[in-house]
Amino acid sequence: MISRSLKPAVTRLITPVASTALRIGITPNAVTWVGAIGVVASALFFYPRGDFFTGTAIIAFFALSDLFDGTMARISKTGASKWGNFLDSTIDRVTDSSILLGIAIYLINNNDRLSTIVLITLVTGLLVPYIRAKAESFNIECTGGIAERTERLIISMSAIALEGLHVSYILAIGMWLLAILGSVTVVQRMLIVRKALHA
Repeated sequence: MISRSLKPAVTRLITPVASTALRIGITPNAVTWVGAIGVVASALFFYPRGDFFTGTAIIAFFALSDLFDGTMARISKTGASKWGNFLDSTIDRVTDSSILLGIAIYLINNNDRLSTIVLITLVTGLLVPYIRAKAESFNIECTGGIAERTERLIISMSAIALEGLHVSYILAIGMWLLAILGSVTVVQRMLIVRKALHA
């Protein structure tokens, strides 16, 4: 929902930078890989140590690659390749999971029962795009739901960063919210597919 309303404005903003990157020989896939390695390494280094604010700031920097690689692919002469689309989608799952995994490791090491909720958000975060991919294999468009990837990422990273600033209970609130919204989105997408298959 948020991504659909903000994407046109963000794309206009970053298009000049993306065009410059293409002119100097940087490829969309290279940007994807650099961003992914940065996010995963940062999440698994900073979060298990409890360094939430610094980790989130660095992750946010590398996560910008997700905006640039898609824009670069669209404006390049060759356009987005099937491999590029597959790579981007797969790496999105890896990076999103690494963020929650880093938090889960910290909570498990500190015997915090919130780790169970984080693991639930990890599972629903994988199920939401899986349902979409499976639906598309049936030629069913399945992009709906109360919390798509952008919304879930904003909630998780905001909660983690604010926890790093010692805002009381914010991590628990954010993870519970993610678990609930993720579960609702899974059900919503399943109903979309069911309706389409029975139409």
